[in-house]
Amino acid sequence: MPSAPERTEKLQVILGKDGVAALEAATVLVLGCGGVGSNCIESLARGGVGGFVIVDRDVVSASNINRQAIAFHSTIGQKKVDVMKRMILDINPDARVETYDDFLLEGNIPAFLERFDGRVDWVIDAIDTISAKLAVAQYAHETGMPLVSSMGGGNKLHPEMLRFADIGKTVNCPLCRIMRKECRKRGIGKLQVLFSAEHPAETSVAEGATRRDRSDLGTMSYMPPIMGQMLAGWVIRRIVGIDEGR
Repeated sequence: MPSAPERTEKLQVILGKDGVAALEAATVLVLGCGGVGSNCIESLARGGVGGFVIVDRDVVSASNINRQAIAFHSTIGQKKVDVMKRMILDINPDARVETYDDFLLEGNIPAFLERFDGRVDWVIDAIDTISAKLAVAQYAHETGMPLVSSMGGGNKLHPEMLRFADIGKTVNCPLCRIMRKECRKRGIGKLQVLFSAEHPAETSVAEGATRRDRSDLGTMSYMPPIMGQMLAGWVIRRIVGIDEGR
């Protein structure tokens, strides 16, 4: 098995010993192990982060295979947090991993996040549900918990149009439009997000499908992984003190 110094030697070239040590000591809370979250967690683990809190109530399904780091025919039906933990420890056997097989809902998010106030260095929101995203943003706004949030990658084709911005400066993202409006209502002044400035592709609802099915929402195989890796990069740079003022 490779030693820890060997595993991180390429990181140390760029970040130095102190940077690698800071990453090893850090803990990141990732909400959601779907397309964005699973790829983000994998990149954080490969990037030297030593501590993880991961949350997801779902199991791997065949429809996840096109975009999720944990989705294979061999993992279908398994809990996402369990598969994710195995991947983290396969990358870094010394990693500290807490898993929560929980639904995060608007009502239980404040109590859940309160457990980790002061214990985690960053929170990455990769949740799909708007009400839950808003509850996370509200908690972070009120407590100062460091947060970066993923917006929608559905029906988007061009990863070069992904960018980081405050929610108030986002464009061409249906999810961002709702989040901007609701953040203003709640007095949430700032929320750092990753979003796509691309106009969504035009799609059609499948015949006989209900609105809840979201049959008109498609996802390219490369968009969620790139988003997850960009979020990981954002957090890693800030843990080691790069881009802190940006």
